[in-house]
Amino acid sequence: MTYCVGIRLDAGLVFMSDSRTNAGLDQISTYRKMMIYERPDDRFMVLLSAGNLSVSQSVREILQVEKLDRGVHEEPLTIWNATSMFDATRVLGAAVRRVYEQDGPSLKAAGIDFNASMIFGGQIKGEAMRLFMVYSAGNFIEATRETCFYQVGESKYGKPILDRVLTPSTRLDEAAKCALVSMDSTLKSNLSVGLPLDLLVYREGTFCSDQLVCIDEHNPYFRMIRSTWGQRLHEVFAGIDDPRWDGGDAEHPLMVRSARYEPMRKITTPDERIV
Repeated sequence: MTYCVGIRLDAGLVFMSDSRTNAGLDQISTYRKMMIYERPDDRFMVLLSAGNLSVSQSVREILQVEKLDRGVHEEPLTIWNATSMFDATRVLGAAVRRVYEQDGPSLKAAGIDFNASMIFGGQIKGEAMRLFMVYSAGNFIEATRETCFYQVGESKYGKPILDRVLTPSTRLDEAAKCALVSMDSTLKSNLSVGLPLDLLVYREGTFCSDQLVCIDEHNPYFRMIRSTWGQRLHEVFAGIDDPRWDGGDAEHPLMVRSARYEPMRKITTPDERIV
């Protein structure tokens, strides 16, 4: 399986992916799920992929040469000449559909779903940074200020920390820390996600990034994150009052009357027969 997260902030973008792939308990391997497309001082784009490995690998290869016709008088559209991230994402969607046309029928005949989901984001000179989620059909949606991050793969374990911490004004370093905690929570709860990790931080308007790291089990910062996060969770949990069933003078009683409903119960007497 996979866990990838892409975050769009006022200051830049953060991308993170794991590298575990598996086709059963005894078929586990490592494969990078982050691909960077860069032309200095012109464009910087990052693709994160999840789902069927053969599908996502084919899409990644085709994307570099995929062309969309724009009429007889215009040069075909590619990710390298697109003037907006929206158009570049259209090319990605076309690449997904092209792989489906080639491999979809054969996969279906073999009982295998055409399964691919991707996060695609970056910046092209002349426009603001943008972040997209691309689905198996090649259609896509764009991140907004209300929804500033996307996840693909095993998203449920790492989502709570992202929901509670991230806003568009979050600092990049803080967002990177949040992504690492999110990944650690996923690693803790799901064996199908695994190290090493790829983490990239892009600062708005730079069209390049030197903040790219591959994180393995020996990385000192990630080891600190793993131990500290677990310890602090225990401390916070221990600091929350236990439930008080008797009410009394408790500041936060658990058993209080509710105007909405009362519990339903069936009470039998000794002379009642239970059928």
